[in-house]
Amino acid sequence: MKDANYAREQMVEQQVRAWDVLDGRVLDILRKVPREAFVPAEYQDLAYADTAIPLAHGVTMMTPMQVGRMLQALSVRPDDQVLEVGTGSGFLCACLAGMAAKVHSIEIHEDFTAQASQRLEEQGIRNVRLETRDGTTLDEQSVYDVIAITGSLPKYTNNFEKALKVGGRLFAVVGQGPVMEAMLITRLSADKWVREVLFETSLPPLVNSPKPDGFRF
Repeated sequence: MKDANYAREQMVEQQVRAWDVLDGRVLDILRKVPREAFVPAEYQDLAYADTAIPLAHGVTMMTPMQVGRMLQALSVRPDDQVLEVGTGSGFLCACLAGMAAKVHSIEIHEDFTAQASQRLEEQGIRNVRLETRDGTTLDEQSVYDVIAITGSLPKYTNNFEKALKVGGRLFAVVGQGPVMEAMLITRLSADKWVREVLFETSLPPLVNSPKPDGFRF
């Protein structure tokens, strides 16, 4: 696309920073990762727009502002081991890889995994392991410093937070549309977590995520 560098800078300054994303590392990675390289060809002109770009399977890319707020909340460190649930286009995965030591990204759709693998390879990103599997069946214990869930959870379950190390951070969007709550869950000890509501937003639900039954967080 024409003037991608200019469009990227405008995205950072007018969208992301304007939504109270002030962490310098987050702004730098959003300037560095070429979002246009992860957008379907037919939506190239919208790569840096404030919109949820459609992918296949009813999935959309998170908006630049959502990505910025997620990355800022997670406070990703250079030595962190990260889990991403929902690889999608691979854009968030690329951002996480640029901030952390290693990223394990799970995706239920094989075509998304294949496409993301090619895009990440083209960008020279090597510290990512992609896996095609159902992320809702996660049963790891105390493995990750950071977990980023890219689809919403209509009903919150604690299997994701159990996969955090002590001190680890989990970002999840919880609830049902039109308005959902972005949550930051931090593991304080072996048996204690703290949950914080960050902002209101909306995302398509994670495939196979549990459905609510009079759900209240």
